[in-house]
Parts: sequence; structure tokens; C-alpha cells
Amino acid sequence: MKVQKITMTDASFERSPGQDGEVFAGNVIDQRHGGPITIGYGRYGPNQSIDETLAVDDVMVVLEGRLSISTEAGTVSAGPGEIVYMPKGERVTIRSHEEGAVTAYVTYPHWQEALA
Repeated sequence: MKVQKITMTDASFERSPGQDGEVFAGNVIDQRHGGPITIGYGRYGPNQSIDETLAVDDVMVVLEGRLSISTEAGTVSAGPGEIVYMPKGERVTIRSHEEGAVTAYVTYPHWQEALA
């Protein structure tokens, strides 16, 4: 794998697995590229919510909008330029607000393989 510059236009967005709402993921680096991590972009429509137990360690950088992430321990809210770390095994509810949200994410290991 070589050094690469990535933009959102490189992402092919697909509905997040197991979700019915307007939540989409677009991997730009994943197991097909030979690296140990997945890198991509997320897009959340207004007032969307997803619940999952994380199969991987996940880091999200909020680029636009605002998200709230709730766990048993409480809720954190993040806006543009803020980073949220979610450890493997954590049960989370990720909720977008009225403006929706766009994120960049990095997971270890590859989330698609972990969900298979």
C-alpha cells in the first residue's frame, strides 16, 4: 500500500448493514487494499439513529453536523472537528440531529470482516 490522498468523492456510499434509515457508509480503504484498517466516510440524514454493539474499535471525526453517541455510561455529543472513539464491544446508539451529519471513520480491524 502506498501513500494516498482520499476525498469524499472517492467513496461509494451504501446503506449501513442492518439499518433501514438514512445512514450510509463509504469505505475508501479496506481489506481489499491490503491494509490493516478500514477508512471511510459516513453520511447521516436528519434525525437518524442506529444501535449496535461494536465489532471493531471505531474512531469517527465529525466533519459536518452533529452526532450524539449514547452508551450505558452516558451520552457525548460531537460537532465539526471533534473526534469520538468507540471501543470494540461497546453497545452504542448513534443519533444525528436535525441537520444530519458527515463523518470520516477509521476502524480496526475491518468492520465488514468483523460483521461477517
